[in-house]
Amino acid sequence: MSRFKVTFSDPASKARVGQLQTDHGEIQTPIFMPVGTAGTVKAVHQRELKDDVNAEIILGNTYHLYLRPGLEIIQEAGGLHKFNGWEKPILTDSGGYQVYSLAEKRKITEEGVKFQSHIDGSHHLFTPENVMDIQRTIGADIIMAFDECTPYPCDYDYAEKSMHLTHRWLQRCLTRFKETESTYDYEQMLFPIVQGSTYEDLRKQSAEEIAKAGAEGNAIGGLSVGEPAEEMYAMTDLVCQVLPEDKPRYLMGVGTPENILECIALGVDMFDCVMPTRNGRNGMMFTSQGIINIKNEKWKKDFSPIDEQIGGYVSTFYSRAYLRHLIISGEILGAQIASLQNLTFYLWLVKEARVQIEQGSFSTWKEKMVKQVTTRL
Repeated sequence: MSRFKVTFSDPASKARVGQLQTDHGEIQTPIFMPVGTAGTVKAVHQRELKDDVNAEIILGNTYHLYLRPGLEIIQEAGGLHKFNGWEKPILTDSGGYQVYSLAEKRKITEEGVKFQSHIDGSHHLFTPENVMDIQRTIGADIIMAFDECTPYPCDYDYAEKSMHLTHRWLQRCLTRFKETESTYDYEQMLFPIVQGSTYEDLRKQSAEEIAKAGAEGNAIGGLSVGEPAEEMYAMTDLVCQVLPEDKPRYLMGVGTPENILECIALGVDMFDCVMPTRNGRNGMMFTSQGIINIKNEKWKKDFSPIDEQIGGYVSTFYSRAYLRHLIISGEILGAQIASLQNLTFYLWLVKEARVQIEQGSFSTWKEKMVKQVTTRL
């Protein structure tokens, strides 16, 4: 029985509302997943994530958690859910993207990837098999296949070789996943990843190969790595036409509020990005009216709430002037409030998208919202 079902489809686009069942709860899609790289969404308590942000699922990072605190500690704690106190679903990425970003400290072979730790310089090897084992130990509800994320720009020959390597690694991931069991008392789902850079024929070929795996969900990787937004949308559109409609589609590492709205319209169900928390810590606020650089002088005496429209404690309790003061002063509370505001907005945006799809008004609303969320206030 499929764990995913589509409950509404937008008549004027490919947007849809769905429900994904996991053993740690149901996820309403389209959904945005806050990124908790090292087992924590930076500067945010789990209670705030649950009650204020209304997050339904968060991410952990295989590479970072493997290096620190290490698998022994996570397993002794009873898995990442017990270790960090998050009772809802968790997704872990495979570490492929982190290894990609370590260009100077890694070597890719058929076996896997040899890399040096960014913490202490120690040498390690990730293979499709041990990445499955590592994610079994971490214990996320959704785990990702090990892939190679190609850089942008990337020549055709390299993109093609890399894609085939990702496909061969996927077969090894699937074999290992099927011959092992969950470390803890709940089931895990494995999502394979479509690659192929920005070449249409490669993306189509990869999507067909990934669809054949028959996994419980599918991911689109290798985008949002520097390519123009139009290329990202074109590749996403093409891939969504190939990937099965009855499985969730996860676009990895994307992105801005505008990116999310446009890709929901193309049929994507799941998103993640560090942008709301990272940009928030640096004073960039995403609001329902547009983008605010809270460090600007114009907010110095603005005592109105940060974002009254989206509701939530942080957005309605604190003023823009106070948040500006905290950020300018380098106060830790400033980073907390800014992170919470941006995450609350992102989760409000996807929830509102779900409402609009259900009401049949998504396309009109999206056009209006794209203009609003890209406006600099």
